[in-house]
Amino acid sequence: MEFVFGYYVDIHGVPKSKCVPIASLPSMAKGSELYTVGALEGMGDLGPHEDECAGIPDLEKLVVLPWDPRFALVPSQLQLNGVPYEQDSRNMLQRQVDRARDLGFTVNVGIEPEFYVVRETPTGWEPFVASDALNSPTRGYDLEATILSEPFIGPMARYMNDLNWGLYSFDHEGGDGQYEFNFAYTDAMSMADRMTLFRLMAKHVARQVGCIATFMAKPFQDDFGSAAHINISIASVETGENLFAHADGSAAYSDLAGHFTAGVLRHADAISAVVSPTVNSYKRFTSKGFMDEISWAPVFRAWGNNNRTLMCRMPVNRHCLEVRTADASVNYYLGMAMVIAAGLDGIEQKLDAGAPVNVDTYLLDEGEREAYGLLPLPMTLDTALDAFETDDLAQRAFTPAFHATYLAHKRAESHEFRSVVTDWESATYMQRI
Repeated sequence: MEFVFGYYVDIHGVPKSKCVPIASLPSMAKGSELYTVGALEGMGDLGPHEDECAGIPDLEKLVVLPWDPRFALVPSQLQLNGVPYEQDSRNMLQRQVDRARDLGFTVNVGIEPEFYVVRETPTGWEPFVASDALNSPTRGYDLEATILSEPFIGPMARYMNDLNWGLYSFDHEGGDGQYEFNFAYTDAMSMADRMTLFRLMAKHVARQVGCIATFMAKPFQDDFGSAAHINISIASVETGENLFAHADGSAAYSDLAGHFTAGVLRHADAISAVVSPTVNSYKRFTSKGFMDEISWAPVFRAWGNNNRTLMCRMPVNRHCLEVRTADASVNYYLGMAMVIAAGLDGIEQKLDAGAPVNVDTYLLDEGEREAYGLLPLPMTLDTALDAFETDDLAQRAFTPAFHATYLAHKRAESHEFRSVVTDWESATYMQRI
């Protein structure tokens, strides 16, 4: 190890850092590295006349890059004038982790990251394994397609094992060039740190095979979206016992799990603005769209046991809440923080999640949906931001200053998107009128 990056992330979850020679690690640990974060994406308006933020590394989380041991990464939290900078994503998650601990809880999280590995050609983006596109409608779980992708998934698996992440499976997902890796859950902060490194690692390995790894939520209109389901549970600080499990030892869930889920559902639209953070994210929330197959994506604000058409799933094979609206473009620190804040709010108010919906909601007509009390998820970023703007929990979780920054940044992104004339509009309207 020769160099260390004491990184933090911008509003998109993209890591930022200065590079420090190993000899300077002791001074970096004391906050020697200063950052003018006002010049970065969505991190507040600190001007050139104001103090800089100091990066304080969490040295217990230092990781040597398995593909290049010259470099190490260590997550850092920003301080301004000696106190945590409230517009730092990791600080926001830390506030919710601390809030949970004050209630006697440890928050555990598992992520199911999906993403595409594609190469740019003169005719457009093509899957890493070209033959993926020849097997319609999908090569999901296909053994041959998985073996052919070994130049990418092989190094990924080896690096994850080097990092002791508890990798237990990986597969070719439904999309052409789409993959998923499944590994052990851990505490929320450690998982957010790991997912930041996971993206960096996937992008590196993809470049080694002449491709890119994209974490865009819906890169192709006629193919599957990329989710990043947040599987979250609450454990006892004292015993480590999963408090979502029913006391009788059955597959049933505890009242605590129901209250947590109810809190998430109450603030579902505001949560969507954070876990589905781009205008592209909302192209995923359709039962089919231009695809040959159903999308398996959530479309309603409700919960069920094995129902993948809903925002919240409480599976029968493990005791956790799966938040299915989170997609591959999420800033994991912010996304987890919002889900935890809402869930703890549900616990504190003892909210009722109601009865599960265990039917294929894709097939229901309007009257049947009304009978189940199904409410649609936001279909645009603007709609989600409207809820985020007025949601008191979002304001408290982000703090007023960061809430305003996030809202302004995302409103600007949405406005820019609305101002773009797309190829579809040109093809549809140019000669019609």
